[in-house]
Amino acid sequence: MTTAIDVDSLQAWVGRTESAEDEITVERVRAFRATIGGDLSLPQKGDPAPLAFHWCLAPRLSTLAEADVDGHPKRGDFLPPVPLPRRMWAGGELELLAPLRVGDTVMRRSRIADVALKRGRSGPLCFVTVVHEFSAHGSTCIRERHDIVYRDKPSGEAATPEAAAEAHVAETVIDPSPVLLFRYSALTFNSHRIHYDVEYAMREEGYAGLVVHGPLQATLLLYHAAAIAGRAPRRLSYRGMAPLTHRQPFRVRSAPLRDGALECWTGSETVPIGMTASASW
Repeated sequence: MTTAIDVDSLQAWVGRTESAEDEITVERVRAFRATIGGDLSLPQKGDPAPLAFHWCLAPRLSTLAEADVDGHPKRGDFLPPVPLPRRMWAGGELELLAPLRVGDTVMRRSRIADVALKRGRSGPLCFVTVVHEFSAHGSTCIRERHDIVYRDKPSGEAATPEAAAEAHVAETVIDPSPVLLFRYSALTFNSHRIHYDVEYAMREEGYAGLVVHGPLQATLLLYHAAAIAGRAPRRLSYRGMAPLTHRQPFRVRSAPLRDGALECWTGSETVPIGMTASASW
């Protein structure tokens, strides 16, 4: 299956910006902590917001009439109208400069940094790079590079699993239940149907089940790294390698800390590496 892509016209979106404002409320933080950490305690105003809570803030809102067939907002406003049907969170990098706090009003400023066309084993791949800054009290607290990849419909050929990573020294087991995936979608206002509509995920996009969110995996990798080192990393660089689904538990694992950096990854019995990450302090 071949889709014609005019990358020159898509590159006209490079430099496009948008901004949105949001508030870190007690109840949203409590809902996040209940979902990610099993913690029902009541946060107080001024407390640091949980790590990776910024993915719940200032989401791109749209009406139901503006939703595309995959559940995402229709393309062509802020994000370019890439004519490939499948969208995935390919990876990115976080720079954690200062904590966001409960009660803060947060400004998200986003910019399209690049649009690039590549060819993979399954056909054309269009990468869109978005740079975000999250600020509070006039200071930048988080800088983020977000890599989105658009792909054609599945060809029916099974992808070759990535090779198993090096021997690990620590691991956490995660049950990616439909309840967890639904809650995370709700927390982040993510309406992509691959995370909650199993029939659509399997029939239309060719996955083996409901797909575990890229930012959810990155969140778990970030928490794992912070637990190993006893403090949050300043930088986390991560890359999606293969989709994980709700069909089986997966593990968050890490290798020994080397030269101030921790290499960690997610993986299941059938998908040895779902996402890789490097955390540094």
